[in-house]
Amino acid sequence: MGLCDRFLVIVSATAAVSVKMDIMFSDESPSSRYFLLAGIALGSLLMVFTQPPFGQDLGDHRFADQRDFLGLPNFFDVISSLPFVFVGVAGVSFCLRNRLGDLRIAWLSFFAGVALVGPGSAFYHWTPSNASLVLDRLPMTVAFMGLTTAILGEYAGARIGKIMLAPALILGLMSVLYWHWFNDLRLYAWVQFFPLTALPIVALVFRRRYTGQGSLVIALVCYVLAKVAEGYDREIFNLTHDLVSGHTLKHLLAASGGFAILLMLKNRTRLQ
Repeated sequence: MGLCDRFLVIVSATAAVSVKMDIMFSDESPSSRYFLLAGIALGSLLMVFTQPPFGQDLGDHRFADQRDFLGLPNFFDVISSLPFVFVGVAGVSFCLRNRLGDLRIAWLSFFAGVALVGPGSAFYHWTPSNASLVLDRLPMTVAFMGLTTAILGEYAGARIGKIMLAPALILGLMSVLYWHWFNDLRLYAWVQFFPLTALPIVALVFRRRYTGQGSLVIALVCYVLAKVAEGYDREIFNLTHDLVSGHTLKHLLAASGGFAILLMLKNRTRLQ
């Protein structure tokens, strides 16, 4: 069973809760919403650890497109990692040049993580192994947790996001080390998939404070499509007659999601 299949029940259960939240808690105090989010986070984490441990399938390192070009192995999966660098560096530059309040460090963490995914992913695809995959996944968790706490802070209050940033980053980094040390992907899977459901829930429960939330939706859709493309790596490669693989598309879609977030920050205005 694949990673996505193992956590389908968790994602479905969380999504079902999110559909009802706006009705259930529309008249409740903010503190009840905080407890609700904490309960969902802890509940989904416990659900993850009710699943049997599972490690990294070594077959996952054999990608569909293994063509060499200019002496570079797995050329297209390597080169398609570069957009992360461009988006991440542009985002870091934007954060340094603009006032983003107490959430500036969270946004910087997100874009720094995105930028570091580029060399981490390129190195991994140049020489795929569990050891090199660590350098790919570590910056991913920084990006996941930076984005989650930034969005949480913008909806639920900057103080909450600021307080949660350091613990979230530590948890994300530890999830990769836990997998590397014990060959158990459960915690890393939670770190990767929980934001996909947590962010829509936050948007439903709390009042938005900025315009441009359509860009956030686009970013989430891009990431979901990236995961689908990743899961159908060889099928997409065959369907396009060896033109492009699903994993190459995954890189481009995920980087596009990061770019959508950058556009959101650049173009939004604060609501009254």
